[in-house]
Amino acid sequence: MTAHLRLLALLALGACGALPPAQYASLPPDAVAGAGDPLRSAVANTSVAFASPQKLAGRPAEAAQAVAQMEYLAVEIPNNVRYPSISPTVGTQFAQARREWRSALGIAPDAPPQPVIESLYAASRAIRAGQPDAAASALPAAVFPQGGQTAVLRLASMPGLPLTNQAAVAATDALRRTDGAPRGRF
Repeated sequence: MTAHLRLLALLALGACGALPPAQYASLPPDAVAGAGDPLRSAVANTSVAFASPQKLAGRPAEAAQAVAQMEYLAVEIPNNVRYPSISPTVGTQFAQARREWRSALGIAPDAPPQPVIESLYAASRAIRAGQPDAAASALPAAVFPQGGQTAVLRLASMPGLPLTNQAAVAATDALRRTDGAPRGRF
């Protein structure tokens, strides 16, 4: 066998390696009550929530839901087959924004999205029920290495997240373009 054929054989074998597992994300049923499409609902909600830092200031339950919805969108926007016309740059914006919101809340950079979503929604429910200890307990150390209590405090004092806002607006604009509607927030 010539060197050229050996190289081709090695490349072919390398191409047969296992693909990385696809990320999966879904929102809990109470995230989309009254809304038919979880993606559209999350886009509309996050577009408003991250419009200015004051929207979430002192509102940890709402902040937890908004970040959970962004986690969902970070997976769904680049992978949703119903919206193939969404520009790949929107997915890139979400990847950059994810680093921003995860850093702001102390979420482990390598945490899979589904446990992040589930724990943030559980914390939001507990906060709304007036159970701050249960909210902190809902944020496990595997996802929030600095602890649930710290994460709840960070949710209550969300800083401005400009990259997150830009990604939310980009998602809104992308859906509006697919619908043939003018630019702007939902």
